[in-house]
Amino acid sequence: MSLPTPRPHVRGQIDVRTELEPYVARHLDRHLATAREWFPHTYIPWSEARDFDGPLNGSPWRPDDCPLPDAVRDALVIILLTEDNLPSYHHDVQSRVGREGAWIAWLHRWTAEEARHADALRAYLHARRAVDPVRLERDRMQHVSAGHRSEQPTLPHGLAYVTVQEMATRQAHRNTGRACGDPLGEQLMSRIATDENLHMLFYRDLCADGLDLTPDLFTQAFADVICDFTMPGHGIPGFHTRVTRMAAAGIYDPATHRDQVLHPLLRSLRLMDRTGLGPEGEQALDRIGRHLEQLNTQVERFRQRSNSFRTQPLT
Repeated sequence: MSLPTPRPHVRGQIDVRTELEPYVARHLDRHLATAREWFPHTYIPWSEARDFDGPLNGSPWRPDDCPLPDAVRDALVIILLTEDNLPSYHHDVQSRVGREGAWIAWLHRWTAEEARHADALRAYLHARRAVDPVRLERDRMQHVSAGHRSEQPTLPHGLAYVTVQEMATRQAHRNTGRACGDPLGEQLMSRIATDENLHMLFYRDLCADGLDLTPDLFTQAFADVICDFTMPGHGIPGFHTRVTRMAAAGIYDPATHRDQVLHPLLRSLRLMDRTGLGPEGEQALDRIGRHLEQLNTQVERFRQRSNSFRTQPLT
């Protein structure tokens, strides 16, 4: 496909959605050629499952049914309930990109791939009796009933956000799998993380195209997103308590966000090395730099608190 030549952005003279559509088509073709078919049901230990109490007169869930660490349970619940809100995410993206062309073709494919993550995770958690199924369903009803509404003001902001979010999700999934102590759980989380990595590559490379097309606009979008980033599942019941336990366990903490998400992403986009920006773009780079300095301070404080907690004598 012959792609249009990127040109400098002049405010009010470019339709980002239209200009990026050929790149969306190219990245979708690459994604379809790269993505590997997989089947959620093959990762579920069906033979180990037991009936729950209720119409089947099985046994009620007990906290000691599954030996997963509490922080891993927290991570799996957050991951699953975040995935459960997929209808809201789909609607939000569609409202920005329309119902035709390469954008909607990508959105449908992305939605189909994301939907199987929730199917697999819920089946795994139930078969392993890893979490309280009654509380899980009540939390799902509460979270999905509230829906999700993006706070990103423009399409470049939305693309910058999903790039950071998919990168963060990939790392959270990988780290959760490594921490769970269950080989099957680790395989499942690794398989899901592979999907998330391909999604991240799609959005990251599309943002790279956007940075070439309209550098100031996308640099500002990344600055806004990076400096005020929150995961889409922040409305999940008990979210802050759960993520605190996840951080303490090393599943996802400030150092993870800095070293495994922001630094690799900024390097791959060469964002901090951009030249030829206007005043707004330069100010955006300065904001990102100051945020990284603040994040370094947060990482050091978190490490000091963690070390202090570990060395406190038991009483």
